[in-house]
Amino acid sequence: MPPLTVCLLTSEMMPFAKTGGLADVAGALALELAQRGADARAFMPLYGSVLQGPWKFAPVPEVQDVAIELGATKYAFSLLTSNLPGSKTRAWFIDCPKFFRRASLYTNDPDEYRRFVFFTRAVIESCQRLHFAPAIFHCNDWHAALVPLLLRTAYSWDKLFAGSRSVLTIHNIGYQGLMPASAALELDLSPSEPLLDAADLADGIINPLKSGILLADAVTTVSPTYAKEICETPLGMGMEQTLRARADGVTGILNGVDYRLWDPRVDPQLKVHFEPDDLSGKLANKYQVLAAHGLTFVRSRPLIAIVSRLTDQKGFDLLHEALPALLEQRDFNLIVLGSGEARYEKLFADLAVQYAGRVGFRAGYDEALAHLMEAGSDMFLMPSRYEPCGLNQMYSLRYGTIPIVHKTGGLADSVQHFDPASGRGTGCVFNDFDVGAISWAMNTVFDWYANTALWKKLMRNAMAQDFSWGRQVLEYEALYRRLQGIDASKK
Repeated sequence: MPPLTVCLLTSEMMPFAKTGGLADVAGALALELAQRGADARAFMPLYGSVLQGPWKFAPVPEVQDVAIELGATKYAFSLLTSNLPGSKTRAWFIDCPKFFRRASLYTNDPDEYRRFVFFTRAVIESCQRLHFAPAIFHCNDWHAALVPLLLRTAYSWDKLFAGSRSVLTIHNIGYQGLMPASAALELDLSPSEPLLDAADLADGIINPLKSGILLADAVTTVSPTYAKEICETPLGMGMEQTLRARADGVTGILNGVDYRLWDPRVDPQLKVHFEPDDLSGKLANKYQVLAAHGLTFVRSRPLIAIVSRLTDQKGFDLLHEALPALLEQRDFNLIVLGSGEARYEKLFADLAVQYAGRVGFRAGYDEALAHLMEAGSDMFLMPSRYEPCGLNQMYSLRYGTIPIVHKTGGLADSVQHFDPASGRGTGCVFNDFDVGAISWAMNTVFDWYANTALWKKLMRNAMAQDFSWGRQVLEYEALYRRLQGIDASKK
């Protein structure tokens, strides 16, 4: 088979910039594809925060000071590259200070949609100047979802892309990038109007994500269960009918884990490593993470971790009622790392004061601390209302940190409820999204923890799971080949 050529467009990518799981996926997928012989080039904006990091950037001579006109305004960008750490695979960066030197990756600025339309155009223009003809444009979320539209309109003249196909991956359908219908003129999308959703235009909006769903050659999302949920339930956030209208449906491909970074045997962030046959290192990490939060170590006391954005989607409204009661009834430690809605930050900050020595809260995000929390905790709580995929539950399994999860999306696809009688299962899964269910789940896991032999069995079950990208990338490859009219089983 000829080698694949893939252009991945992403608004964030590890280790350069991260707000969620998209960043982990983009970097890992590019690396895995490259290791399997593909010419995979992942493009992202060059944010100001990225420039402040330790990375070395090299300008791409063919793509410097390139002008792009959006409406009556002319902008310029340059292309830079930097190697993904520990590899020869390059990441590609669109440098436009006007759009990307801001205080955060994403903003509430009125030109937010303009920023990412520009990014999308700049990636296509870069491919032109590099004479790079991707077999696949792999677009992630609304930020790049206009690629299929632009390939059919503004860039339809360029024979370089005559054989290109597009894949749109939806990481969270709740974010759709809505822009006013006037943006069609403002962003030179007027020639594309016949391909835009007429009902949306009549309502005065353009929905980039809907455009991608309608026009991409394939639509994927990040777990099989989430693929069903967004087509059949209100979790589709208004896109259910649009998704169901696709003849080929929506393909759910569970995200993978980069075990070079997330494995207690080799984790570069840890001082003490461990493995299933020798779990003594886990206890050493537990001492460290408790000390980092100023908490007291008690041998019989389990430690629960939360690393998350603190939002409604993540299910933290259940904890307002459940946690205080559980802290009164059961003896356990809780550590939380995250930021988000003020009411949830206040909840955890107040609990840290009320239960000093048992509860710790760190606002913000700290990559090294996140790894230490995975390694040193006994349980990991993810009560998400919905979860397209989730990665922390898969990280947790590898560290023998038992996930407590709501049965939704990727959580349902990656965690099997433990049955003490048969010894099968990897975590605790609760079905109903309510206070009673999450309280039942936490009490159940506390009871399992009290049985040392049972708990070791559960830990080893969890650590034996394999969600490596080496397995998951095969599904993407098969999809790419199918879109190119090539049967991957015939070499």
